[in-house]
Amino acid sequence: MEKIFVKPLKRSGNLWIYRNEILPNVSGIKAGSLVKIYEEKTKKSIGIGYLNPHSFISVRLLSFKDEDIDREFFRERIMKCLKYREDILGLKNSYRLIFSESDFLPGLIVDKYDKCLVIQILTAGMENFKDVLIEILDELIVPETIIIKNDTQSRIKEGLKIEKAVIKGNTNNLLITSEDDLFFYFDPLHGQKTGFFLDQRENRLLFKSLINSGEGLDLFCYVGAWSIHLAKKDAIVKGIDSSEKALEISCENAKLNNVQNKCKFIKADAFDFLKWEIKKGKKYDFIVLDPPAFVKSKKQKSDAIEGYLSLNKMAIKLLKREGFLVTSSCSQHISEFEFSEIIKESLTVNKRTGILIHKGTQSKDHPILITMPETAYLKCFIIRVY
Repeated sequence: MEKIFVKPLKRSGNLWIYRNEILPNVSGIKAGSLVKIYEEKTKKSIGIGYLNPHSFISVRLLSFKDEDIDREFFRERIMKCLKYREDILGLKNSYRLIFSESDFLPGLIVDKYDKCLVIQILTAGMENFKDVLIEILDELIVPETIIIKNDTQSRIKEGLKIEKAVIKGNTNNLLITSEDDLFFYFDPLHGQKTGFFLDQRENRLLFKSLINSGEGLDLFCYVGAWSIHLAKKDAIVKGIDSSEKALEISCENAKLNNVQNKCKFIKADAFDFLKWEIKKGKKYDFIVLDPPAFVKSKKQKSDAIEGYLSLNKMAIKLLKREGFLVTSSCSQHISEFEFSEIIKESLTVNKRTGILIHKGTQSKDHPILITMPETAYLKCFIIRVY
């Protein structure tokens, strides 16, 4: 195992070491190689990680101590992930089993949907352990289906190929997952991310508890999770999405939960749809905004802020007095403060004000590592607008 030396690090508990913090030239080390890391001045051991000399985040730490990175190491880590979800959170059916850095397994994401596992490997370092990781997960969870969903752009940056495959069982049909008392079809192989958005579970359930009727919008509805939860509380909901396939699944989910008479799903661009509704003078009791990440890098940040501003301004214009706005950002590069400023400006432009009912983040199966603020990405505000 290669040894590398780094400048003094001031980010205790952070698993990332950047290229400009490494002192020797490491360009000759193969991407994904395990390395022992030492502080240059004190020669103190920092831990063991894997290195990609071509990445701005050059080292991702696996351990803060000198230990063997072998099958038993990964088995113990995965066992801890399982224990946290099942014993501490009480989750048994569907949840994120492994959340990358937050679970001290950087570059690995695993979602469990009942008897199906969907695995995403994001980095060259974790790719080297792909076979042993699948072996351990199969042994501990005993799923009927295992899917590799390695289709993220980060793999290209890591020099890895894009791949999607069913490596155990089959997915001839849509799979079903449950949330609270509802059931949802989803497509783990061809859908967004791993097929379903587990990170909004706690926010969905909280907002559901506030609604007993009314008419509302669910923008970027995907497979209709927000819509169907709210329809189950006797609300009338229009779900808007640009994906025809997602809307087909939404309709099936409405039927599955016997709320097809409460839901209407419309294929449209969310921004265009809001403009049309404003022109018609329409007003709603609640609006849910759950868009995809508008910003993938710091360079795109200003455009993303404009996008969030435009979206929230139009939504607020469509809300009745004392209506509810549920607005989210899953863009890691937009801070909670920046997002709150966007909402404040959106209210001010409309000469409205609001009370913050709930300030949410990702569900607890997507843990936030306090020493790594980068692991906190989701912001979800529930606001009563006056």
